[in-house]
Amino acid sequence: MKGSGVRHQPAHHRSLLKVKSRASASMESLLKSPMKLVLLTAWLSSLMDPCRFSDICGFCNKRATCTQLNGSNEACFCNHGYTGDGTTFCNDDDECQNTTDYCGGKAKCTNTEGSYYCTCVPGYKSTGLAKFQTNDGTECIDIDECESGQVCGPNSHCYNTNGSFYCTCQRDYIPTSGTKHFHPERGVRCKEHPQKYCHDNIGCIAQTVNKTLEYMSNLTEPESLLKEIANKTSGELTSVEVIAYVEALCQSASTLAARENDYTVKPSVINSTLSKLVNAVNNLVEKDELVAWSRIKEERREHTMTKLLHAVEESALTLARNYKTPTELEIKATQMEMKLFTFVARHTKAKLSASMEGDHINLTPKPRPGESRNGSVSVVFVRYDSISDILKPSSDPGVTDYSRYAGTGEITVNSQVIAAAVKPADIYQLDHVTFTLRHNEPIDTKADVTKCAFWEYEPDSLQGRWAIHGCKTVHVNSNATSCSCNHLTHFAILMSSGRANLEAHNTILTRITQLGMIISLICLSMCIFTFWFFSEIQSTRTTIHKNLCCSLFMAEFIFLVGINMNTHKLFCSVIAGLLHYFFLAAFAWMCIEGIHLYLIVVGVIYNKGFLHRNFYIFGYGSPAVVVAISATLGSKYYGTDKM
Repeated sequence: MKGSGVRHQPAHHRSLLKVKSRASASMESLLKSPMKLVLLTAWLSSLMDPCRFSDICGFCNKRATCTQLNGSNEACFCNHGYTGDGTTFCNDDDECQNTTDYCGGKAKCTNTEGSYYCTCVPGYKSTGLAKFQTNDGTECIDIDECESGQVCGPNSHCYNTNGSFYCTCQRDYIPTSGTKHFHPERGVRCKEHPQKYCHDNIGCIAQTVNKTLEYMSNLTEPESLLKEIANKTSGELTSVEVIAYVEALCQSASTLAARENDYTVKPSVINSTLSKLVNAVNNLVEKDELVAWSRIKEERREHTMTKLLHAVEESALTLARNYKTPTELEIKATQMEMKLFTFVARHTKAKLSASMEGDHINLTPKPRPGESRNGSVSVVFVRYDSISDILKPSSDPGVTDYSRYAGTGEITVNSQVIAAAVKPADIYQLDHVTFTLRHNEPIDTKADVTKCAFWEYEPDSLQGRWAIHGCKTVHVNSNATSCSCNHLTHFAILMSSGRANLEAHNTILTRITQLGMIISLICLSMCIFTFWFFSEIQSTRTTIHKNLCCSLFMAEFIFLVGINMNTHKLFCSVIAGLLHYFFLAAFAWMCIEGIHLYLIVVGVIYNKGFLHRNFYIFGYGSPAVVVAISATLGSKYYGTDKM
């Protein structure tokens, strides 16, 4: 073996070669398998943890924080209010721009570095801090500017709205800006209306009405005309404005009549026009306008109200005729309500009824053959809540029962006014109408008289008055009255109070009392003269009678002269005190006379001078003590409840 050319390697060298060969084979096998390559990569990543070699928190952005998230290793995260990768950048989040109405509709959002805050918009105030964030329990509530007093200035009204307010002038005043609604910041104030007393002058009324009608004539469409009337009548009106706008409503009724049976009008337009009609009329008859109505002279007031009622009835019926199909419509306003029905006459029910705020009305037609009922019928029901005082009767239309009472008491309209109208009347022929109206005030069925009445007027003159013929009372209780009438118009319940009728008796009794007291004073004065100046009859008994007559004379004289003088509290109290004193003095002297008679009967001898002095002390002193004690303990009871 020595001579051979083969060279032998050491054993450990051969082992190393074998290991390298195996590793090479394994690496080659690993590179050929993708799954094994993925596992290798994951294993190497777990060995090479970057935090082992460097601190990552040192590289965080100044607007970021290094922290653990969900149990993972520490990392850089942008602070609240910022967005970014946490290391290279963290940008501010603009909450106010990213979300619409972030603070709500009543607050303004202001962005800050890394945050934001909300502030209430003008007209609202915060329930907490002035600067707040959403969901912290803070809200913006409305500021009632009208609570601060005369914010609108003198002769004005303040009306609060959400986030704001507006001003209007009181009745008989107008704003210097010329617009009904104004803000005081603009320097607008209320000045006296130049037409404040115009309703007392016929020429001024005619001029105002003509000017109003001329302005309204530019509006040819009924809907726009009624809308303008509704706008002009919002707020407090002068009396002449009430008259003028009623005339404008009559003009709108004429305009509507010219377009009757215009089936090209859409139902939505008809509904809108009716709604504007109700709003305009409601503005004219609401309770706030009762002052303006009351200033108008009675005859003109009744004429103007009749025009208004007639215009509403005709306008509603005319508009209803333009519906192509059967319709039911209900429109409500604050002081009135309207119900409208259109139907084919052949399909009508036996009764047509409506209920409005607790009042009921039923129409019953005459029985007719079915073939004679052809055509469309329109029915309108209207209820007015506040015209009862305007239509207060000036004379008795036959309400008072003169068999029970001496005279006429105050006659009032003790219900709301309800109206019913049908067109055409020849197709829907009415047999009778029944209605039940609630009383404005409960009545005493034994003492008070109620009558079913209607507002009677001629379409030509439009001068109305209350009447009761054709109507009868069906049932009456303390809260409502049921009636039946044979015609249609505006109905109400008139009441003549039996308690009010007692005024006639009181007047007669007052005169009898006054006459009797005058006769009594004359007789008492004659007695006093006799007891005082005739020496022949002077005695203890005549002295007592003289003082008794003097006390009665003074009491009756003060009663006759001062009983109705109750305009001044102190004077009325003095009168009451004097009456109390002198009537007590009269009773005291009657008591003294009884004592004197007793002494005479038993025959007791006494000192007349001493007894006379005691008589005077008791007769005039004891009433003074009683009145003094009463006045001290209950001075408020001397006088009248009216003051």
